[in-house]
Amino acid sequence: MNATDRTPADLLRSALAADPAQPLVTFYDDATGERVELSVATFANWVAKTANLLQGDLAAAPGDRLALLLPAHWQTAVWLLACSSVGVVADVGGDPVGADLVVSGPDTLDKARACGGERVALALRPLGGRFPQAPAGFADYAVEVPGQGDRFAPFAPVDPGGPALAVGGTELTAAQLVGQARADAAELGLVPGSRLLSGLSYDTWQGVSAGLFAPLAVGGSVVLCRNLGQLSEEGLAQRIESERVTNTAVRQEL
Repeated sequence: MNATDRTPADLLRSALAADPAQPLVTFYDDATGERVELSVATFANWVAKTANLLQGDLAAAPGDRLALLLPAHWQTAVWLLACSSVGVVADVGGDPVGADLVVSGPDTLDKARACGGERVALALRPLGGRFPQAPAGFADYAVEVPGQGDRFAPFAPVDPGGPALAVGGTELTAAQLVGQARADAAELGLVPGSRLLSGLSYDTWQGVSAGLFAPLAVGGSVVLCRNLGQLSEEGLAQRIESERVTNTAVRQEL
């Protein structure tokens, strides 16, 4: 990636310029059998639409805090980059009470209702499917996002020195996030074209880095696996081979 990249959104733009057809996020849910693969171009399109929803319909502004109550999932990765594109602080697993807005999965709706601002719910169904009926008090992401624009331009430039991410007790500015992601990529042995399989959750910096930011920082890709513990050792070995995985970040018990 470019040495001048100072925000996660910059990293995505560089990846898009380098090879839009390259896979960026391949997602598995081993509890449901779901597999979704997003190229850099497809992922960037989802990010642009989500950022337009965030900035336009939800009226989010730089410095606003978004409680992101979602598991490790390809749509969570989209929200992380959309927040960066707008300048909104993504607080992964954060307290909705103190947040300006909240984005919730189906299992955290009760907790999310404590947010006094805008609320968005994701069904996390295969292929980004919608809820059969939208939860009361929430906008259904799958209903709202398709009609958003395919290109995004922030109303105000994103400050690399401004807060960007809070996760697991760690809070980083946009520039710090990019720097740490590059350092993590080096520690993991990632290079351009690397394909990292991650079974880590998104509740720590290590999980978010391995599951998105470190591969993105060096022009690699991630095979993001949810419920990986349900896969046998033989199944994991087959996935590593079939997905052309070059590096792994999984818990010891997996």
